[in-house]
Amino acid sequence: MATITKAAAAMHSPSHPGEILLEMYLKPMRVTITEAAKALGVTSKHLSGIINGRARVTADMALRLAAVFETEAELWANLQTQHDLWTARQEDAPKLKSLRQAA
Repeated sequence: MATITKAAAAMHSPSHPGEILLEMYLKPMRVTITEAAKALGVTSKHLSGIINGRARVTADMALRLAAVFETEAELWANLQTQHDLWTARQEDAPKLKSLRQAA
């Protein structure tokens, strides 16, 4: 099993899925946040929160984005997971001891 060191994980910050949505979908398609929110069945405020990195892409939103932008839900879920993991690694986590070392 491959192990990623903390130094390797700190090398780059993955984009928030909202940034990908804006830069790779909305802007090239010339779709406004209001138009996209309507198509997704959410409020403009909610979609704006995702685009601005203040809100997460949930499983429900991943399914909505996949349907509206003809992608896979896993794309959006994986983008969010990568961003969350990178963010968590940047925080000062408590020092935990492996159970394998105790055996």
